[in-house]
Amino acid sequence: MFEKFYEKLESLGIVPVIVLEKVEDSAPMAHALMHAGMRSAEVTFRTACAAECIAAMIEAEPEICVGAGTVLNNEQADRAVAAGAQFIVSPGYSEDVVAHCIGLNVPVLPGCVTPTDITAAIGHGLHVTKFFPAAQYGGLDTIKALAAPFVGHRFMPTGGVSAANVEKYLSCPAIAACGGTWMVKPALFADGDFSAVEAKAREAMDIVRRVRS
Repeated sequence: MFEKFYEKLESLGIVPVIVLEKVEDSAPMAHALMHAGMRSAEVTFRTACAAECIAAMIEAEPEICVGAGTVLNNEQADRAVAAGAQFIVSPGYSEDVVAHCIGLNVPVLPGCVTPTDITAAIGHGLHVTKFFPAAQYGGLDTIKALAAPFVGHRFMPTGGVSAANVEKYLSCPAIAACGGTWMVKPALFADGDFSAVEAKAREAMDIVRRVRS
């Protein structure tokens, strides 16, 4: 159903999961990521300005693939799509949100950590789902175990993914991409300087290229 998006996700390799408290941080964040070759962002709906931040990032860097994360209901999904979000990510499986996004023809990555979750997602034609929180649910070992019966289904692990283990995750055929926060933690740009974000994002993309070239 969303094959072109899945191909794009594969090419991105890593999707930074970003919490933005101020709209004015959106443009420099987008610039830093794009300069580093990290052409995507998942802006979480944990802050009141999330939709504005999505719009501002796209305005600053029209080529960046921006999605909305931590989407818990249809109202948030609608606000995200109206702001220009190109995909929706949920921390868990919500039948309402999945069906709503499919109706909008917007790719959705629901959080699925059990066979029941994955079966429900596959029933809607979804071939990639989020695996969150990855570390707490067994990480790569659990993903490999789930991938065995669900042939062809792939995952985007998020939560506990880091510079230290992302190469191992990306080397697994069941992984479409990884979500991560280590290159976009608020402390890295609290002073308005995004150079550390760019540096860490560049290092992360070097890993993607090394694993998937």
